[in-house]
Parts: sequence; C-alpha cells; structure tokens
Amino acid sequence: MGVSTGLAAVATPATEPETWVAAQVCGALEAVFEAVAATRADTAALLHRVAAEGRRPVSRDLAALRPGLHLRLRHEELVSGVGFVAAPGLLADVPAWLEWWQAGAEGDVRPLLLDLDPRRSAYSDYTHWDWFALPRDTGRRAVAGPYVDYLCSDEYSLTLSEPVRTEGRFAGVAAADVYLRHFEAAVLPLLRCLSRPAHLVNARGRVAASADPAHLAGSLTKGPDFGELLTTARPGAYDGLRLVPCRGVPLVLVLA
Repeated sequence: MGVSTGLAAVATPATEPETWVAAQVCGALEAVFEAVAATRADTAALLHRVAAEGRRPVSRDLAALRPGLHLRLRHEELVSGVGFVAAPGLLADVPAWLEWWQAGAEGDVRPLLLDLDPRRSAYSDYTHWDWFALPRDTGRRAVAGPYVDYLCSDEYSLTLSEPVRTEGRFAGVAAADVYLRHFEAAVLPLLRCLSRPAHLVNARGRVAASADPAHLAGSLTKGPDFGELLTTARPGAYDGLRLVPCRGVPLVLVLA
C-alpha cells in the first residue's frame, strides 16, 4: 500500500472481528472528540469576534467558553477535564493560559488554577507535550498518553486534542482528558474477545490500552510508522503484527 518502514497491505473484510473491534473503539472515543470539536468551534468563533473588534484577545475573554465547557463535563461520561490551551503569545495580558475545567469527585465542576509564570512555574512551557505538539505540528486530532497527569489530576490519563486556528494561524488546542481506568473499562472487554493478543497504540506507538501482557499500557511499540498508517487509514502488517487503524480516531489496533 505504499507505506514505508516495512508495512504491507492486507485484505480486511468488514466482517472480521478486529475490524469490528476497531470500529467499537472509535465509537467509544468519538463522543469525547465531539466535545473537543465543540470546544474548538466555540473558541475559534470567540477569537474571530475579538479580532473583528480590532484587538488581541485577553484571558478574561475566554470566560465566555465556560458554559459550554461545564455542559460537556456534565454530559460526556468519559470526559474528566476539558478546555482550551492557548498558544504562547496569543493573549495580550499573559504569556500562557489554560481555560480548563474538571469534574470533581462529588460531581461538581471546578477550574484548574495554575501558576504559569515562567519565572516560577515548571508548567509554564506546555508546548512540548504531545497533546499540544501533535495537533500543532500535524493539523489533525491526536490522542496523547497514557501518562500521569501531574498538571491536572495526578491520574493516569489520555488527552484527546485538536488544533484551533484563527485568522489563518495556530491559536492553541482544544482538548479533553479521559482517565485511563475509564477508557480501559470501555475497551478491554473488546480486546479480550479477539483470538490474538491485542493492544491499542497512538500515533507515537504509545500503548493506550492492552490485553497483551507483552505490551503494557504506557509502553512503546516500536517498528511500524503508526502515524503514516493512520494517515493512509488502511490495515497493514509489520513483522508478524496485524495493524488495524481505528477509522476517525488516531489509534491503531495491534494484534500479535
């Protein structure tokens, strides 16, 4: 199929179990990406209105996003946090900003309050993290992690994100967090129904969930170019592995 790094095309009838499982995984995360897309649309519209006023946005402008963010937290079962993360230099009053809200243990909705002053904060430069860098660099949605989310929750999490653009330039990312334990509860029964050991990886090869003891969540699966496989959106094979992209969601189902 013209994919580099040794990937080879394989025929995959629609009735094959792995194709069905990949589609179910896509369905499990699509509702989260719908929340991300709604945040992206709200943010882009807000930034467009501010630009039409002939000024740069400031952090207080982003308060207009809060009703939508609160609604998504209350109604999307897998979403534990959601918001907009500004690109450095976007806002006129602060160098960096997260308009980020989280679901509390009692079902309440609360803001994430961070010190982002680069003179004091270890979190002031978030641009190197995958959830920010992948959408910025590729222009596409991304799944980052799992990783321990020291920034927001101290939970093992996935972050789903999309780029936000305004006036033709990158303005930041819209994103949502999903606790890994909740994602695993949704997808591990699907992986375990397959006849071969299976796990899910993101574009970097990071294992997002696994029913294969040889590939633990958070580890790396090396070899294939998973990013290229996701771009082609066609099943493939590499060194004895069967690779099935989850169409519409940047994850690949890997079968040993």
